Amino acid sequence: MFVFLSPRRVALAWLLLAAGWLLTTTAVRAAEPSDAERATFKQAYAAARQGGEGWRNLATGLRGYPLYPYLQAAALEHDIQQTDRATVEAYLKQYPDWIPAADLRRAFLLELARRQDWSNFQALYQPGLGDTLSCDALQARLAAGGRLDFDKDLAALWAKPNLPSACDPVLSAAHDQGLLTDARLWTRIDRAADAGQSGTITGLANWLPDTDRLAAQQLALALRDPTSALTSAASWPDTPRHRQAATLALTRLARRQSTSADTAWQQLQPHFRFSEQQRDQVLYALALFHATDFDDNALARLAALPAAAQTDATREWRVRVALARQNWTAVLAGIAAMPADQQQDGEWQYFRGRALAALGHTDDAQRQFDAQADKPTFFGFLAADKLNQPYALCPLTLADDPQREQALLANPGLLRAFELYAVDLPKLARREWTRALKGADPTTQQVAANLANRRGWYDRAVFTMSSGDALRMYELRFPLASQDGLVPQAQQAGVDPAWAYGILRAESAWMSDAHSGADARGLMQLLPGTGALVARRNGLDWGGGDTLYDPATNIALGTRYLAQLAERFGGSPWLASAAYNAGPNRVDQWLAARGTLAPDVFVATIPFKETREYVARVMAFSVIYDWRLNGNAMPLSSRMNAIGQPYGRPDVAAMRRTVSCPSIEPAPATASSSRNASP
Repeated sequence: MFVFLSPRRVALAWLLLAAGWLLTTTAVRAAEPSDAERATFKQAYAAARQGGEGWRNLATGLRGYPLYPYLQAAALEHDIQQTDRATVEAYLKQYPDWIPAADLRRAFLLELARRQDWSNFQALYQPGLGDTLSCDALQARLAAGGRLDFDKDLAALWAKPNLPSACDPVLSAAHDQGLLTDARLWTRIDRAADAGQSGTITGLANWLPDTDRLAAQQLALALRDPTSALTSAASWPDTPRHRQAATLALTRLARRQSTSADTAWQQLQPHFRFSEQQRDQVLYALALFHATDFDDNALARLAALPAAAQTDATREWRVRVALARQNWTAVLAGIAAMPADQQQDGEWQYFRGRALAALGHTDDAQRQFDAQADKPTFFGFLAADKLNQPYALCPLTLADDPQREQALLANPGLLRAFELYAVDLPKLARREWTRALKGADPTTQQVAANLANRRGWYDRAVFTMSSGDALRMYELRFPLASQDGLVPQAQQAGVDPAWAYGILRAESAWMSDAHSGADARGLMQLLPGTGALVARRNGLDWGGGDTLYDPATNIALGTRYLAQLAERFGGSPWLASAAYNAGPNRVDQWLAARGTLAPDVFVATIPFKETREYVARVMAFSVIYDWRLNGNAMPLSSRMNAIGQPYGRPDVAAMRRTVSCPSIEPAPATASSSRNASP
């Protein structure tokens, strides 16, 4: 069949083919791209993302540049509403295995679905492109007169508690075909209830019979507004579904207002015949969240929980409440009530030692501390301080492997990853990295991470060296990026550089483009509003929120924000770390409630798991960075000054704990070990 192509389409298709031929003939370049080429690519890429053909004039000298196809794809994606199938297919044919080709296919399929051009959609669709396009593909079949098969077409989607809006027409068609039986509707409603998806339940409730619809709506209300649900629950019938809704509302309210949930529980027990499992669920939630509120009867509630209602969380909170009360006998009893594997956690071994020491069992306490003191962790460092022992840090150095390096440097995908990072496109770089190293053995991944590290791409090693003996590759896992200016900026701000490094490492793992759901940005994860205030307070330039992705700018502002928090909390790095994570007002509340506790105990009683672990991580990282900077490390206990006691920033002359490597099992042949204290 003859297909007519417009002159514009023919010209563009030939340009795509010519560019691909040029790329193929220059696949192995004699040298790394120049700074001038990279600067030109950045200009052309910015123009391509604005659409149109203007980028071509800028890119005339880039035909052999390894990222040239990214320019074409960026322009096509911007102009996707004006793009036609022939143009997209020409690109896909030329670069079938490229990431921008996959992105272009996805973008064009979404555009075809928007146009409801189902014929062209079906010609380009491939399975495995996500739930939205899966549902669009089913819409395409329905538009062509096809029918749905629940097991083949919907079962996988149905198992998900939440689906994109593109699936709504498909689910409606399935309902009209009689595929959404009451049993199937309730199965998905139960999944949505477990996942907290009230909107999904509300949408499905309309397809239930009248007798069931109200019960489903009560489930949605229990998730959305548990207080209102419990207010009306006394008038609900005592059916299994209404008991389910009441249980859900009670457990949800306990998280927010444990005392109000207690009152509702007492009122509803005579009304509903709760199952034993439902009673355990409610008792668990009430006990746990009374504990996180540190209520007077929290310890007794936790100890009295039925065995079936106890979890690792309730058992650990039994110990945390006992620690808050400094009831050392109860601390030991709580730890003894844990399963053996939970007792082996470093935190509980350390606090068992603390309790034994407080009760006068000195020898037993020292044995507990000794079990932790050879570990390079927060509790290991604290235990070493209790015993006045050197810190146990046993660095490994990645063995040279020139042959493996050369093989990696011949990998086009990895070279594209390095080049994307060099032109400040780290998100795309990570995608190329992941694809290039898919299926690679751990040693190959470590060598690749080392290659990235040499190029200033530090986060690859942080994420790659994440288990086993690789955790001892401290030089790669805890980089000292002098070009970003952290040490001088920290010194100018008046904070300890090792602590500032610890914050940065915990916040972003050295991902300069890190972006949180709360809009925190960059290496030290600053909010734009915070960055603006800190800049104004310190007389620094402020160029807007996107400047926080620049490492030097982010570090300059982040170190000064650290100094601001430290000043608020008497210079204390550990309290300022808690404030950096949870906010200073939260820390003020915790201090008002438990400000007489020793620092290690106070950290253990922080209600937020994230903040508790964050403080421990930052302080341990500070020890490691101090060692990296100075060859030894200030005692962690010196960094954790007593609440209310002023803290003085350490200098190079400060007393530091020596570092040694205790006897360890031989390292694997891929790495060489060193007992030298400095890496």
